[in-house]
Amino acid sequence: MRTGWISSAGHFIDRFEQTWAEYCGRRFGIAVANGTVALEAAIEALDLEPGDEVILPTFTIISCAQAVIAAGAVPVLVDADPRTWCMDVAAVEARLTPRTRAIMPVHIYGHPVDMDPLVALAERHGLAIVEDAAEVHGAEYRSGWRDGEGTWRRCGSFGVMSCFSFYANKIITTGEGGMVLTDDEVLAARLRGLRNLAFRSDRRFYHTELGHNFRLTNVQAAIGVAQVENVDTAVARKRAVGQAYTERLRDVPGLALPVEEPWARNVYWMFGVVLDEDTGLDAVACASRLRERGVDTRPFFLGMHEQPAFHARGLFAGERYPVAERLARQGLYLPSGLALTDAQIDRVGEAVADVIGVD
Repeated sequence: MRTGWISSAGHFIDRFEQTWAEYCGRRFGIAVANGTVALEAAIEALDLEPGDEVILPTFTIISCAQAVIAAGAVPVLVDADPRTWCMDVAAVEARLTPRTRAIMPVHIYGHPVDMDPLVALAERHGLAIVEDAAEVHGAEYRSGWRDGEGTWRRCGSFGVMSCFSFYANKIITTGEGGMVLTDDEVLAARLRGLRNLAFRSDRRFYHTELGHNFRLTNVQAAIGVAQVENVDTAVARKRAVGQAYTERLRDVPGLALPVEEPWARNVYWMFGVVLDEDTGLDAVACASRLRERGVDTRPFFLGMHEQPAFHARGLFAGERYPVAERLARQGLYLPSGLALTDAQIDRVGEAVADVIGVD
């Protein structure tokens, strides 16, 4: 505030971009106003033609499919993996067509996507990977695990571009905010232009393409710089909360908890649970009963193929994705904030066990 640079210019923006890019193992960071526009800028930077296709999971936030549509392209969906709740990578190849141009893996609720098969598929077919890492700040994937020990890589280091959100509930937050990371210098320059109304460096107010006002402020970036300084502490606390919930709830019957595959380091951004139908409860009923006991929850994503806004555009008619549909109906996540205390975790665990009928 003392510098007077409170809008979309200032050295904190450069520092935030550099420190987050370095943390994720990338060369360039382009800070933007939020995670949704990070996706939109990344997809737009691919210069897709009308009718080009991008494969993505149905079980995700609407921003992912919206970014594809905003670029004039077509979102093509795959179901969720029943264990990790991320995209079913084994289903992606069957969705390829001559119009496929990109794949958008979305790491869900803190657990990484199994990236190696997607990277190999993209290389074979000349496709771009745009990685949505909004929910996995600090999470890691063991690349090459099928061939041996493998190498741990941070989520956000894969593909031609990766996208982050720094919304208020994210592990690293600027209130609102986002970033696109890339190793491609040309793409980085293009993204900087797109976020700033496509102003040219050689001639002010002369535009050869249309851009957007996707800028982040210097004030938000300063908050981000301070947040990154504490990222290891925040990630460690998130993992501790996830492990505490797991210890408390692992023996509750009729409840599926988040997994951590051997090739992943889950940051448990949100601690989700999926109710077995034999409990006689769905997510709505369970949430209502937990609320009566003073425990607030949030529902899981509703699949893109079930969104009325896309049906109105003629998309996904008749498509069914049973894993995502079950997750949407039977899944909810428990209080997961960094300020959560161990006593509160115990109280939530007791309430969940009580609702499901465990003594």
